[in-house]
Amino acid sequence: MTEATPRPPGTPCWVSLMVHGIDATQEFYRALFGWDFVPGPQQLGPYVRALLGGKEVAGIGQLPPDRHLRIAWTPYLATADADETAEDIRSCGGTVAVGPLDAGEAGRLVICSDPSGAVFGVWQAEAHHGTAAAGPPGTPVWNELLTYETSSIGKFYRSVFGYEVEPVVSADHDYATLHVAGAPVASLHGMGDALSRDRGPHWMTYFEVADTDAAAALVLELGGQVLRPPREGTAGRLALVADPEGAVFSLVRSPGN
Repeated sequence: MTEATPRPPGTPCWVSLMVHGIDATQEFYRALFGWDFVPGPQQLGPYVRALLGGKEVAGIGQLPPDRHLRIAWTPYLATADADETAEDIRSCGGTVAVGPLDAGEAGRLVICSDPSGAVFGVWQAEAHHGTAAAGPPGTPVWNELLTYETSSIGKFYRSVFGYEVEPVVSADHDYATLHVAGAPVASLHGMGDALSRDRGPHWMTYFEVADTDAAAALVLELGGQVLRPPREGTAGRLALVADPEGAVFSLVRSPGN
């Protein structure tokens, strides 16, 4: 790792994807984002880390054949003590599904869900400090929780990670930003009845691209889906897409990039 500084607790520090076809998934993201891959910790089965320009940006793992979980990108939030955070998650109404467990010498992890059911990970860094590049095309640049409402769920994340939760005052939107040490690190979007019932509350990862329209077209060419065509948004030009196994993520060309 070129970056050896632990993230402050609560900072999104990694994104990981568990799939059934790890080889085909690598080919999809290699073609889409220009990623290369190296082996990662194998404690939960075959796992690779994606590199961009030699820097680690994401992870992809292989699900056991008998595990029929939703295929989804999962953000990991930094912690100084995974065991303590797991206890806090339970005491605040969340669920711990996996761990805490060691990922070799890389660190210690927990996979859990908030009280609404949205899945996320917790990462206590040792040798591996997470995403080493964020900003260039092909890197994860933002994470947003799509949920029913932000008030109670914001209290959960504030209690567990110590976030400052700043609501965005709007008559039309239920939206809040999570801050660590005064800097925005993630957002909460309360969607009420507009939230997809089949997916329920979930975290969404945004990947930077040089050209949203070209990237969305490439997703289709590579066997994925465009769920919401490119459009202008406050964060830049956005598109909602899914890879061939159904993992949903957003493409964004940020202003100025």
